[in-house]
Amino acid sequence: MDLQLHNKTAFISGSTAGIGLAIAEVLLKENATVIINGRKENQVEEVVKTLQQAFPNGRVSGIAADFGKKEEVDTLIKKLPPIDILVNNVGIFEPKPFAEIPDEDWFHFFEVNVMSGVRLSRHVFPQLLQQNWGRIIFVSSKSAVFIPDEMIHYGMTKTAQVAIARGLAELTKGTNVTVNSVLPGPTKSRGVGDFVNSLATQENVSFDEMESRFFQNFRPTSLLQRFATTEEVANMVAYVASPLASATNGAALRVEGGLIRSIL
Repeated sequence: MDLQLHNKTAFISGSTAGIGLAIAEVLLKENATVIINGRKENQVEEVVKTLQQAFPNGRVSGIAADFGKKEEVDTLIKKLPPIDILVNNVGIFEPKPFAEIPDEDWFHFFEVNVMSGVRLSRHVFPQLLQQNWGRIIFVSSKSAVFIPDEMIHYGMTKTAQVAIARGLAELTKGTNVTVNSVLPGPTKSRGVGDFVNSLATQENVSFDEMESRFFQNFRPTSLLQRFATTEEVANMVAYVASPLASATNGAALRVEGGLIRSIL
């Protein structure tokens, strides 16, 4: 399917690995111009080179910035050219008992996971309205509605993203700009893979066995009963970013393998 993205420019925060990188790859396959982002300049340059080799005719560049540091975000925004598609993907997570989460962690998670999207959206939103076309997508999580008791601070930030996306969508009424959130479930990204591998090592079992135990013991409502691939999530994001998704606005779209039982 042609997603009609050949004349669109996209910026994806947190896109040197995992879901963000998969989104960049799918958008490049669809002939979009892609700007990736990571915390370190050398890391960004390395991934840009890798993508250029994989997509010789692709148009890809990168801007480094740590979204935990406002001054670096301000610099990134100054470097950012006009774009058509903003994918707010950058995010951090860490399992930690509620009673052991200090104030500093709450603020840091909010700064990275929530304010990253707020600052970028605030910058591009007026431009998108002026050109009367654009897409803003928040990569949230099933944790926005299925709050994990092992990382409540993370779940809080994912719920906030959905609220911001819906609120921004209200401001697009009557235009060709849309704002949506995408809610992945457990996904085999680099961070999750490292986490499961660590658990597997502790339990002296294989990754596959640990994956099976994870879904049996911690996510039994999942219908998929496996980790989604990053490409499966990226495919949803790419569709929502396209002109084909013109009637989808203000939605929280699930890619969580049926883990959430509610129908709405």
